[in-house]
Amino acid sequence: MKIENLKILIIRFSSIGDIVLTTPIIRCLKQQLKGVEIHYLTKKKFNNILCSNPNIDKLHLFDQNYLTTITQLRAEKFDVIIDLHQNLRTKIIGIGLFVKLYSFDKLNWQKWLLVNFKIRRMPDLHIVDRYFAACKPLGILNDGKGLDYFFNEIYQLTNLLPQSHQQYIGLVIGGQHTTKKLPKEKIIELCIKINKPIVLLGGNEDALEGDEIARNSSSNVFNACGKFSLDQSAYLVKMASQIITHDTGLMHIAAAFNKTIISVWGNTVPEFGMYPYKVTNSVFAEVNNLHCRPCSKIGYKKCPLGHFKCMNEINMSFIGEKSLEFETI
Repeated sequence: MKIENLKILIIRFSSIGDIVLTTPIIRCLKQQLKGVEIHYLTKKKFNNILCSNPNIDKLHLFDQNYLTTITQLRAEKFDVIIDLHQNLRTKIIGIGLFVKLYSFDKLNWQKWLLVNFKIRRMPDLHIVDRYFAACKPLGILNDGKGLDYFFNEIYQLTNLLPQSHQQYIGLVIGGQHTTKKLPKEKIIELCIKINKPIVLLGGNEDALEGDEIARNSSSNVFNACGKFSLDQSAYLVKMASQIITHDTGLMHIAAAFNKTIISVWGNTVPEFGMYPYKVTNSVFAEVNNLHCRPCSKIGYKKCPLGHFKCMNEINMSFIGEKSLEFETI
């Protein structure tokens, strides 16, 4: 294959953090291949994460109609597909395009052993580095520059937050699964321990809990959950002095800005390879040596055993002390 003037389709449907984790691939393909044209296929609802990325020539939005999507993509006449999702849907599209497809090892067997038998066979390798295996046939190398996030607009902090919170710690309270989130009582305890201006970050689904946390903490807490777009929330992440976060999308956006990150881990573990990538200062808060952890590679609506020790036993004093320590750096 002639490694120049290629037209490449990257596929990753979801979610926020997983899409952000593909940005080094986009950048390195664009910068290292002569005359390359980069297209990207994702779900419509994640358009705003990628629409301002200067390394993408054309963004395609999947609307659940396979026939329409495949027909539209066939017209592009791609040379290569790089599948960074690798599930049934992406395989259907790959087969339908009749184009050379490269992917990566999802390590499902190793994850299964870790979840079900606590047998550790996962390589000490971040998922971003595993993604680069899909680009190996094209001669692409990791430039080591970490993740990217590009804003869709220009924002001003004074237009988003009250004067009392122009300098603040960002605390991400959201998460896709309950077992990946601290109980609100623990978050309230943490806010009281830190006792510095804190901005709570999350989506519409976190707004009511954010109000309760702010109400039961002190005036140092401002609830931004549900008040801003994802792009605006990403800006608030960038402007924070540090980020305390669950294993969620805003954690990876924080890594894109090389923020100091304290990541809190419940039923999942950093060993899965989804921890903050290429950041200068990063600390894990987790309960080690629990016989039931990890209980899933993703998460649950509630603890399968009912005790939720992986979050209930996390030491809030440790997080508070680390947070205050990072404030002095």
